[in-house]
Amino acid sequence: MNVRAMTPFHTLVDRAAGSCRLCGSSHMRTFVDLGMSPLCESFVPPEKLDTMEPYYPLHVLICEECLLVQLKEYVTPDNIFREYAYFSSFSTSWVAHAKAYCETMTRRIDLGPESLVVELASNDGYLLQHFVGLGIPVLGIEPAANVAQVAIDKGIPTRTDFFGQTVAQDLVDSGVQADLIVGNNVLAHVPDLNDFVAGMCRLLKPDGVITLEFPHLERLMAENQFDTIYHEHFSYFSFVTIERLAQKHRLKLIDVDELPTHGGSLRIYLAHEGSQYIPSQRVQNLLDREQRLGFRELSTYDAFADQVKRTKRQLLSFLIAAKAEGKTICGYGAPGKGNTLLNYCGIGVDFLDFTVDRNPYKHGRYTPGMHIPILPVSAIDDAKPDYVFILPWNLKREIVDQMRHIGEWGGRFVVPIPNVEIINPEDLR
Repeated sequence: MNVRAMTPFHTLVDRAAGSCRLCGSSHMRTFVDLGMSPLCESFVPPEKLDTMEPYYPLHVLICEECLLVQLKEYVTPDNIFREYAYFSSFSTSWVAHAKAYCETMTRRIDLGPESLVVELASNDGYLLQHFVGLGIPVLGIEPAANVAQVAIDKGIPTRTDFFGQTVAQDLVDSGVQADLIVGNNVLAHVPDLNDFVAGMCRLLKPDGVITLEFPHLERLMAENQFDTIYHEHFSYFSFVTIERLAQKHRLKLIDVDELPTHGGSLRIYLAHEGSQYIPSQRVQNLLDREQRLGFRELSTYDAFADQVKRTKRQLLSFLIAAKAEGKTICGYGAPGKGNTLLNYCGIGVDFLDFTVDRNPYKHGRYTPGMHIPILPVSAIDDAKPDYVFILPWNLKREIVDQMRHIGEWGGRFVVPIPNVEIINPEDLR
């Protein structure tokens, strides 16, 4: 008998899947397979358009034991993050979000001139600058040298390094420990989760607090946010998985906020098990909700792949119909999530004439894979397209406010996720 021929496909995948980065189990199965894609932040300069681009699988797995949704480490963080194209300060709403956080945390845990705030993946100083303005000492840890230099030029102390136990021990040996450790949209970017969390435990003072923000898997699944899957995101977290991660490192979840950022995120608050903090009722409420929604059951995760295929078909149907009518379409933004969307759906210059971005680093370059030219925002006013396709859909309110004048020539916005939405600026006046 040919055993292999009768083996279910997902079982064949399991055997080659490796081990879970949280619990070490080898029992893995497919969550969604988005095919092959280039690194989403590897924007292509003109002189390299005719050279080969490396493509890697976007085959997402789920651990059958701890239910962590994860992508294998096809590319090391060193290859991705040593020079990075994302600068947080180019999003006005994100900087405002960071400022409000700093003011709130300063009051909440009584930070002052004797305190220390450490941010992991501190980017260009978009957040720590607000603590500096409040007179609170800070330290940023950022692996991308080009981005870290921007923060240093602002006067924000920044160490260019990947954080983990080794860096944490080095800091502790030099007399540094943190009252507050901040990690915004970094936990998903860490291939060695246990080393990263153990490092935070080592660096944190006995009564210190850790806050981490990351996209919430519950929202990703409910709203078909498959474009938030890319090689830089190694893990995708439900709250029940976060609970297991905290317990593994003798941390306790003391609070949680549900945020609108990045299509729906969690901000979790962690402290040492023996610390003074008492968990908020919000922690148990969210655990209970995910229990009711089935996030502790494997079967809950099985339908997501079909949702993704339906969203792709709907989007392509709209674009094909619009082009058949002779409509012109350009993009707004060149975010990482946009490149997953473009490559998975096969959307190139046959649909989008160009895209624009506020980040001058990307101007004159091309999106990875699909090679859509990236221009300054002013190119939209020059071209006056019929549709502006919003790739960073999580910022749609900010972008619509900035660009509502496209209604003067009859232009409309297209938002692709969770379903195709057409926004007429004239309806917003």
